Amino acid sequence: MIVLVASGAAACAALLVWLAWGWAALAMARYRQAFTSQARLRLGELFLFIDPARLWMLNVLLCLGAAGAAYAWSGHPAPAMAAAAAALAAPRAATARLRRARLRRFDAQLPDMLLTLASGLKAGASVPVVLRALVGQAEPPLSQEFGLMLREQRLGVPFEQALLRLQERVPSDATALVVATLRVAGTTGGNLAETLERIAATLRATLHLQGRITALTAQGRMQAWVMGALPLLLMVALQGLEPDTMQVLWDSPAGWSVLALVAVLETLGMVLIRRIVDIEV
Repeated sequence: MIVLVASGAAACAALLVWLAWGWAALAMARYRQAFTSQARLRLGELFLFIDPARLWMLNVLLCLGAAGAAYAWSGHPAPAMAAAAAALAAPRAATARLRRARLRRFDAQLPDMLLTLASGLKAGASVPVVLRALVGQAEPPLSQEFGLMLREQRLGVPFEQALLRLQERVPSDATALVVATLRVAGTTGGNLAETLERIAATLRATLHLQGRITALTAQGRMQAWVMGALPLLLMVALQGLEPDTMQVLWDSPAGWSVLALVAVLETLGMVLIRRIVDIEV
């Protein structure tokens, strides 16, 4: 009888393990597909031609390395899981940061581009001709985006639709203003060169104001990073100095509650400080 019960329990355990493994494999396959498709889209927007499959393998290796290092440091699975989760979210955070930097650089290049376009129009050239000359002389990302727009035109896409696609790829207020101006001028006519010069002056003033705001709020942003990193650095130092005392933090329900409270307060503090120093122009 005992043998039958033990055999049944072992069979049930094996079935549960098999089902859990199948569910984990299916979830991993779905996540890999979503990761590669999203990475292909984001990298294409950044004009970074990297194989998403290699990026997936690099992300997996990064997760395993971070989890192994955290487990070797703490001897507990909770920090290892947290490190793996952070490494898993690192590629998305990196691409979002690169996208924001690219948008800022594009907006910074727009005033000079508009002044050059206005000068070309005053000289008697058409908008596509001046844009082709600009694409050959400008730096990325402006040359990449307008070059793609001109290639779409050569493939038969109407100029207005190509402008709308440019606005979708570069969703900023400055791009929307330029696209709206070119669309209206192409429909109703008017002194486009003078309008572009006024828009360039407005964008320069806006960029100057944004630069001043960034400089004035730099201390607040640094304070957010310091306040957010201080508890984590203190935790690392105490783990190295008093590992036996810190083990209570990892192995007891009270310690888990403290870690959860610290995580919530850290997140709230960072969000509040970022919202305070994030001033819209």
